[in-house]
Amino acid sequence: MVARRSYGSYNDGCASAHALDLIGERWALIVVRELLLGPKRFLDLQHDIPGIGPAVLTQRLQDLEETGIVVRNQLPAPARVMVYDLTEWGRGLEAVNTALSLWAVQSPRLPFEADMGPDTLVLAMRAHARRLPEGTPESSVALKLSDSRDCGREPVEYLATMTTTGSTVTKTTVVGAVDAVVNSTTRAWKAVIIGGASLESEDDIVVIGNQDAVQILVDATKL
Repeated sequence: MVARRSYGSYNDGCASAHALDLIGERWALIVVRELLLGPKRFLDLQHDIPGIGPAVLTQRLQDLEETGIVVRNQLPAPARVMVYDLTEWGRGLEAVNTALSLWAVQSPRLPFEADMGPDTLVLAMRAHARRLPEGTPESSVALKLSDSRDCGREPVEYLATMTTTGSTVTKTTVVGAVDAVVNSTTRAWKAVIIGGASLESEDDIVVIGNQDAVQILVDATKL
């Protein structure tokens, strides 16, 4: 079933036109983006997508469920809460998000000063992640990002691993040993990863452990 669209289907045999039938409605791909790193509750999605109303979010989630992109699951005890997650097919849209990011970063009208949520910032890092040059030591960094739009929320934790075969950042609670731990606001971390600022210039970035490992992370994921 094709999702309901406010302006109808393109009714075009082209696969890219069909893709826009599925995810071309306003907010649809933003909702998908917020689920790329893992499931979220409705209230989390509403918080992480500023400007979207509950009625519109409900409709987009329903549309994405009907097309097989999103699925609802109930977390086991003790949580017992309903969350939205991407299906395996839906997770393939990270490649689309990455391609759009790589393309749009060249826009002269990109709003560099606008805030970003933790997951959105990490997805930008993933989109630009590069493998380390031969001879560079492999490193791992625990990254803890506090949302500058709401500093009262708990920091979101990620694990970054950088090797000569590839670099990646995953959303997870870090329990093992790492080379360094970074605590930062999203605004300060964005200034480094996207704005080109130095780690030393940002007072809201605190590094515990190997500073060189953190610089390797920056070099491997910055725009």
